[in-house]
Amino acid sequence: SVTNKKPSQASITKVKQFEGSTSFVRRTQWMLEQLRQVNGIDPNRDSPEFDLLFENAFDQWVASTASEKCTFVQVLHHTCQRYLTDKKPEFINCQSKIMGGNSILHSAADSVTSAVQKASQALNERGERLGRAEEKTEELKNSAQQFAETAHKV
Repeated sequence: SVTNKKPSQASITKVKQFEGSTSFVRRTQWMLEQLRQVNGIDPNRDSPEFDLLFENAFDQWVASTASEKCTFVQVLHHTCQRYLTDKKPEFINCQSKIMGGNSILHSAADSVTSAVQKASQALNERGERLGRAEEKTEELKNSAQQFAETAHKV
């Protein structure tokens, strides 16, 4: 379920997928409040590398693709803005498309809203068809009962 309540604890977990495996292994985990800086390394080129600086640790990350890095950093920025009240981390060397709003988040939300609306419309249409089918079934049942009663009398 989705709620708008702030989580009591938000964390960042680094996972790794080893070659030939479909599962992920948890490598490290930090509380969101420990994050001090997100370094996109080079705002002028797409690359999957970025660094995270925590209270007591520095960690180098590599996303699967530059696009996944962009999405992760944008979601991380949005999460920090929403859930951290003091000591928000610094985002440096990040592409302007990441920091220039929540376009990825908005398009994802729009996609979900659109899918929900389409599903709701399809359910309504199906409900109407089922209602008509039930009416027709009731008519056929009544007609069959009348036929059976008439045939029984004859």
